[in-house]
Amino acid sequence: MFERFTKGARDVVKGAVEHAERERAERVDEGHLLLALLDARGTRGAFALGALGAATEDRRSEIGRSLTAARRRAGLSQADAEALAGLGIDVEEVVARVEEAHGVGALTGGRRLGGRRPFAREAKGVLESSLRTALAHHDRAIGDEHLLLALTHRPGIVSEVLAEHGVTAGGVERVLYGGGEAAAG
Repeated sequence: MFERFTKGARDVVKGAVEHAERERAERVDEGHLLLALLDARGTRGAFALGALGAATEDRRSEIGRSLTAARRRAGLSQADAEALAGLGIDVEEVVARVEEAHGVGALTGGRRLGGRRPFAREAKGVLESSLRTALAHHDRAIGDEHLLLALTHRPGIVSEVLAEHGVTAGGVERVLYGGGEAAAG
C-alpha cells in the first residue's frame, strides 16, 4: 500500500513517527498523524486545513494542546468526560489524583526511550481508511488529503479535536472535491 502514497503522504507518516519520538511515546497514534499533517506545506491536505482555518500558528497550537489534554485523560474524548461527569465522575479530578501519586502523564501510556515505534491499531486503521478514501474518489495515489479525510471520518479524539476547530469530513470534502459527499472510509 505504501507504494501508492504520494511524497506528501509519506512525509506525514515520517513526521508522525518523529512526533512520537519527540514525545517518547510508546506508539505512533492518530494524534501524531494529525500533528504531522499540520506541519505539511504545499500539499492538498495542507490546503484543506488552511482553507478551513486550522493551519494558523495559533490554531495549530490549540489543536496540539487539545490532543495533549486528551492524552492526559488516557484517551478519553471530551464527550466521554462529559458523560462520566453526568454519572458524578470528574475525570480531571481522577487524572489529578493519578498524576499526584504516579507523576505527570501517568495515564498517557508507556514511555519509550529509544528504538522503533510501532503504529497503534487506530493509526494503522487511518492508513487503511486513506486507501479506501482514495479509491472512493477515484484517485490513483494516496495523498495527505486522504489521510486527513480518514482522520475526520473515524470517530474518536482526533476527529473530535478537528471538529472543535472547524475541520469536519464534510468541510474537507467541500474544499477538496467541491461539495460532493463521496463515500469515504
